[in-house]
Amino acid sequence: MSIMGRISFSCLFPASWHFSLSSQVLPRLVIPSIRQLLFISLVVCLIGLLYLLLVAGKGHVSWITKENHFHRHLARVTDIDATDTTNPNLNYGLVVDCGSSGSRVFVYCWPRHNGNPHELLDIRQMRDQNRKPVVMKIKPGISELAKTPEKASDYIYPLLSFAAQHIPKHKHQETPLYVLCTAGMRILPESQQEALLEDLRTDIPVHFNFLFSDSHVEVISGKQEGVYAWIGINFVLGRFDHVHNDGEAVVEVHVPGGDQQEMLLRKRTTGVLDMGGVSTQIAYEVPKTVSFASPQQEEIAKNLLAEFNLGCDVHRTEHVYRVYVSTFLGYGGNAARQRYEENLIRNTAARNRLLDQHIGETVESPLLDPCLPTDLQDEIGPPMQRLYLRGTGDFDQCRQILQPFLNHTNDTQTSLNGVYQPAIDYSNSQFYGFSEFYYCMEDVLRMGGDYNASKYAKAAKSYCATQWKILRERFESGLYASHADLHRLKYQCFKSAWMYEVLHTGFSFPTNYKNLKTALLVYDKEVQWTLGAILYRTRFLPLRDIQQESLKGAHSHWRHSFSFVNNHYLFLACFFIVLLSIILYLRRLRRIHRRTAQRCTPSSVPWLEEGLGSPTILINL
Repeated sequence: MSIMGRISFSCLFPASWHFSLSSQVLPRLVIPSIRQLLFISLVVCLIGLLYLLLVAGKGHVSWITKENHFHRHLARVTDIDATDTTNPNLNYGLVVDCGSSGSRVFVYCWPRHNGNPHELLDIRQMRDQNRKPVVMKIKPGISELAKTPEKASDYIYPLLSFAAQHIPKHKHQETPLYVLCTAGMRILPESQQEALLEDLRTDIPVHFNFLFSDSHVEVISGKQEGVYAWIGINFVLGRFDHVHNDGEAVVEVHVPGGDQQEMLLRKRTTGVLDMGGVSTQIAYEVPKTVSFASPQQEEIAKNLLAEFNLGCDVHRTEHVYRVYVSTFLGYGGNAARQRYEENLIRNTAARNRLLDQHIGETVESPLLDPCLPTDLQDEIGPPMQRLYLRGTGDFDQCRQILQPFLNHTNDTQTSLNGVYQPAIDYSNSQFYGFSEFYYCMEDVLRMGGDYNASKYAKAAKSYCATQWKILRERFESGLYASHADLHRLKYQCFKSAWMYEVLHTGFSFPTNYKNLKTALLVYDKEVQWTLGAILYRTRFLPLRDIQQESLKGAHSHWRHSFSFVNNHYLFLACFFIVLLSIILYLRRLRRIHRRTAQRCTPSSVPWLEEGLGSPTILINL
């Protein structure tokens, strides 16, 4: 066969046809030209771009989200590592908690802000070379110096000196210091409070070079302390990170102070229940705009609702929160037991006088107490009013007796002592219970963690009904928590009933509520309200880093913050450019083809018409 010859195709069945191709034309059809290759390449590139835009882009975003989620969990692990004080990009902050029994200094640190106004500072507790939190406590409380306020600065000097030794000296002048006083100082007269604070304001700048001003030392209210505790816990839980993953609970929020129609969908925060020895506190976000039954209720609510912006930009609403906080003095576990015993002494004495009885006056004729374990003998009251008790261990009867001590009314939107409480969406909420909420469930009942009302009531009822001598044997055998003592065993029955009533009758939580978790630690660490305090008070510091980011050159900006795959606008621009190029190219080919057709004559391709000329190669099909 000759390559320069003519190739003919013939078909006899099912119909007869015949045509031939010149060997000069065949390569043009079989072997693509450069233009054809270019056209095919453009089409392939276009398909590839669309694939990246629609498929790979989503996968990349998903991968970034998963990576960020991984790093958030990783941060909780590496948070226990020793702080690298040689890192020049690390910032520090101090909070001194001046409590009623003593004062503690907490040292916090955080890396340089990334310049994204949507994100908060990543504040963590500083750890020394032994990986222990940098904390120091002294006793007694600063309120003990009420009559000698000039000694306040000497009192606090060891705390600040301790903190100064752990922070690099060249960082002192940019390290904010906050001295915040709580319950012990609140009970002092305002003149004594001010005298103590003034001594601190005057002397601290003389001895230390921290970032400190007069507004950095104050007596905070119970409401502020509750808000700070709520902020700290939700920050550690990652609830202020609004990049939520699939499966994470979200809530619809009416932004406080904004348009009533403005709705924001963001990650659900957690409420906080805390029962100490003296007081009980509740704090939770109120996502929807609240309404009031009366002007008086509205006035009361203003003192219980806090609206604040955790973000550094006051014009952004993504970190604006409305939080309800209420503290109930006398409603802690020990204070409630004291009120209960005082009531027993008073009522029993009155009944004995009225009926001429002597119940509870001797060991042989004790007063039966359903809130003590079975057969436990106890004595209460001062020597002249001594009352002898013997436990009957009736959990349900104890609950009934304790209900009047809640001072709960039948008014709507009220809780303990008739105090206003906004409605809680129990179907879409979560709460953490600390202190006595955890001790009541874990120390003896050994069921701390997720709260189940029916299981808890069953376990508490069984404990109360158990004879005291058996409980003592279990205790001596080490069956209870290591920090449980005889005081816990004696009053576990009472506190179990009190916790149950506070939760379900006082705060009106339904008995089928499943989203309460009792805990002592969050991610294996104790969360102090001081973390929330420094997070809130340093919220404007990221502005400095944001401004620095905005001053960077265009080249640096594109190099560091430009993401090719995620920039959908660029992909759309590329798509239209490629599409326009293809259209223009096709139009040009069409014009070239027309010019060529006009210039060609019939004699230039005689073999197409005559079917003769070159030798023929027959191919029968």
